[in-house]
Order: sequence, then C-alpha cells, then structure tokens
Amino acid sequence: MEPLKVLILMGSKSDRPVMEKTEAVLDEFGVPYKTMIRSAHRTPEATIQAVKDAEIAGCQVFICAAGMAAHLAGVVCSKTIKPVIGVPMAVGPLQGEDALHSTVMMPSGLPVATVGINGAKNAGLLAVQILAQQDERLSQLLKADRNAQAEAILSEA
Repeated sequence: MEPLKVLILMGSKSDRPVMEKTEAVLDEFGVPYKTMIRSAHRTPEATIQAVKDAEIAGCQVFICAAGMAAHLAGVVCSKTIKPVIGVPMAVGPLQGEDALHSTVMMPSGLPVATVGINGAKNAGLLAVQILAQQDERLSQLLKADRNAQAEAILSEA
C-alpha cells in the first residue's frame, strides 16, 4: 500500500458534500489520502494528533475545510511545515465570506494556500500540483488534464 500523501480535515460532517469534490480529484489522480473530521475549537488535541500521525504516515499536503471563524487550517499550519491548503466553507450568516478572510489572512510566517469559497475541487488539484513536483506520473496526468480542458473549450467553438 502506498503511503498517505494528503490528509483532508473537515471542521464538521456537514462539510462532506463539498469536500467529496476534493476526494474525487485525488481518486482520479490515484493519490492516497485520508479524510477526518476535526475541529480547531472543539477537538484541538485530536487535531494536533491527526497532523502528527499523518506526518508519520508520510503525508505531504494537508487540506483543511472550515466555515465561519475557520481556524482549522491555521492550527494545522502551526504544527507542520508541509503545505496547507484552506477551503473556506459557505456556511453561517456570511456564507463563507468570514471563513475566506479567516483562512487567507494568516499571520506573516505561517502561510496557508487558500482556494475560493467551497473550492474543494481546486484544493484537490492544488494538492496534486504540489505532489507533481516530485512525481513524474502526476505531472504527466496533470498535463493531460489541462490539455483535455483546453480541447473541451475549443470543441465548443
């Protein structure tokens, strides 16, 4: 079995329908991942332990989905030097605007790559791009995917 490459953390089980798009991308590219529900506020110790366990298992990229205050990506970033991708979730009265600002406005020295609100597909693709820097198979698959996207647009003309 291939070592874990990506850990997907969601702040709530209600995030799953959106984050299934991340899982679909990783499945499409054959990237081993694990998905867990962890909360920066309600389960901080379990969140930190998940990061430690994932790194031991070989994890190279973390994807964190959270809404409202959206501190999950920041907590994960504070515990690893691996890339962290934040996915702001469209929940609560501000429908993700608060989560977007919370995720993208990390303090200097603790960067979190942030995709758009509910940008789960792009989070998966960004993780694959990061991994492709050291994986020629993924690099070729990404190039083929980009070419297919271009061909689909051009065939609509």
